[in-house]
Amino acid sequence: MALNMEKKQEVVAEVSAQVARAQAIILAEYRGLEAGDMTALRAQARKAGVYFRVLKNTLARRAVADTPFAPLAEKMVGPLAFAISADPVAAAKVLNEFAKGNEKLVIKGGAMPNTVMGPREVASLAALPSREELLAKLLGTMQAPIAQFVRTLNEVPARFVRTLAAVRDSKQAA
Repeated sequence: MALNMEKKQEVVAEVSAQVARAQAIILAEYRGLEAGDMTALRAQARKAGVYFRVLKNTLARRAVADTPFAPLAEKMVGPLAFAISADPVAAAKVLNEFAKGNEKLVIKGGAMPNTVMGPREVASLAALPSREELLAKLLGTMQAPIAQFVRTLNEVPARFVRTLAAVRDSKQAA
């Protein structure tokens, strides 16, 4: 189905809005992928908060023009699906996980602001923990000394009470 000029402008505006909030854009070739698999991939992307869209490369080039993702336009060749996310790891993780189970989805590359990545870099990015995991680890690391300090402070009165109980028991026994 061909898009008229007005529809194309709407699509470019929608994708441009996503690119403006993006921290990562991942490109994947979907040649030979069945419709059911593509639907499953879209569902996984939506669940992870990733904007996933099959788009004409000319429209995608217009959407990334004059953004930090402009160098990515050189990689836009062939039938591509675009995964755009505000979490730099989420898009790479979703596509990488899906590509492991389906060899017809081939990751062609990606970009973070002012940095173009190849398939290897995208796989490395997908191996990183997500933002939530990193925040949880940071919080655990920050809480550990405080928790240990509280346990130490709590041990002083507890030891005193145990000593008093031992003295009381020894006096009662004598």
